[in-house]
Amino acid sequence: MHKRIGTTTAALSLIALSLTGCGAASDTANGATYQSTDAAASSDPVVAGDGGTAFDADITNNSLAVSPDEKTAVVSDSREKSLLVYDLAAGGLRKKIDGFGTPRNIVFINEGSQFVVSDSSLGTLRFYSTDDCTLQDEVVVGPGAFGTAVSPDGKTLYVNNQAHSSVTVVDLEARKPTDVITGFSRPRQGIKVSPDGKRVFVTNFEGDKVTVVDADSRQVLRELTGFSKIRGISVTADGNTLFAANSGRNSISVVDVRNGEVTNEIEVGREPYGAALSPDGTTLFASNKADNTIDVIDVTENTVVKTLNGFKEPRQAIVFSADQNRAYVLNRDLSIARVNVEDLSLTDTIRQ
Repeated sequence: MHKRIGTTTAALSLIALSLTGCGAASDTANGATYQSTDAAASSDPVVAGDGGTAFDADITNNSLAVSPDEKTAVVSDSREKSLLVYDLAAGGLRKKIDGFGTPRNIVFINEGSQFVVSDSSLGTLRFYSTDDCTLQDEVVVGPGAFGTAVSPDGKTLYVNNQAHSSVTVVDLEARKPTDVITGFSRPRQGIKVSPDGKRVFVTNFEGDKVTVVDADSRQVLRELTGFSKIRGISVTADGNTLFAANSGRNSISVVDVRNGEVTNEIEVGREPYGAALSPDGTTLFASNKADNTIDVIDVTENTVVKTLNGFKEPRQAIVFSADQNRAYVLNRDLSIARVNVEDLSLTDTIRQ
């Protein structure tokens, strides 16, 4: 196993800040056996209970990734130093992977043959084989690495860095950082790439705004404002409409990206964190952490059509299947609730 380091000046500058995390990552990765709540935070490292360094450990989030074939799900909670890998077909736990500092986000790449985990304490991206859950590679991106998003062509990974208010661009084929985009305000979990790959939407926890970036030039196009304690975001297929969860005013904002205006505000339950749009763009799941519910929104009418119960502190971690027949929702205890999207019913919950 090795660490690949980018050659651009910006990437080198960022990586220079992560030497401590790099050493920690090397030690833990060799022993490895094998996609949220945001709180007020300091950018100073916090000493973990085991004597290690946990970067921004007081910011908590969870993550859920489901493989394209829906056979595997990987989940994390930043308060835990491990991941859980579920066998979705068997409906049970397949593997527990230890050795993390503060795991943040999980995404599948290479048609589901690998998954990538960001760790804000170690300052790395870890690449695992989906087949046997072995660690295959590790890339240094700097302490504070948080939310991640993959371009539609699968060649580029964008990594929010909340500590340095930047986004690191990683070449997934070369496995190295190629650029660092600046001009953000503590970006955390929220980051989305438009389906056409032309724009990147970055949520800024500080300032309650979303920055729209041109993927080719890597220049900021505009900023979207008017949110209140913004959490999860989703973007329509044409990239022209954005949905954002406002945990500060219990609503989902509907934003016209072209003119930057909030065109509608949909009232939902208490402390909404998730705003997950179905593949066909007709249904939005708003997960309400304080109510343990999900509000189902018909986006053609911008109205709540049903409220689903039976969850435990659902946050941003919601994944729709490609055929949108199912939705997977991560609970506080890292169990996964499966929802039948057709009849809007909770079918079962997969646990450890």
